[in-house]
Amino acid sequence: MISKSIVRVRYAETDKMGIVHHSVYPIWYELARTDLSKLAGFPYSKMEEDGVLTPLVELNCKYIKPAYYDDELVVTATVSKLTPARIVFYYEVFKDDSDKPINTGYTVHAIVNKDMRPINTKKLFPDIYQTMEKMMEEQK
Repeated sequence: MISKSIVRVRYAETDKMGIVHHSVYPIWYELARTDLSKLAGFPYSKMEEDGVLTPLVELNCKYIKPAYYDDELVVTATVSKLTPARIVFYYEVFKDDSDKPINTGYTVHAIVNKDMRPINTKKLFPDIYQTMEKMMEEQK
């Protein structure tokens, strides 16, 4: 399963050179990741209500080509790896209907309870784990 989120670059997201600032891409990743969980039918708000949190433990972001003010971008997100206690999301940012991304990245998230202790979602929250598996398996 792949989410596709549309982003129009705002002026405040650019630097003095008129290029999207590097710090903005992780924010767009979060938007796409949130859209992916909604698309899968299990939004983050529901996971958190159930006591499952996914704090960020690693972020990778590769800048290939710049984006500029008022560009319309598509940010995709998918699950690339899953264990009962960890999930990895992969992202691509596209511009101008190109089939080549201008940015790629991934985030690694621990899966923890409200006390920030790692949990085995496959055992304790099988519905959440199955939803995450579905996100990873349906790469369409």
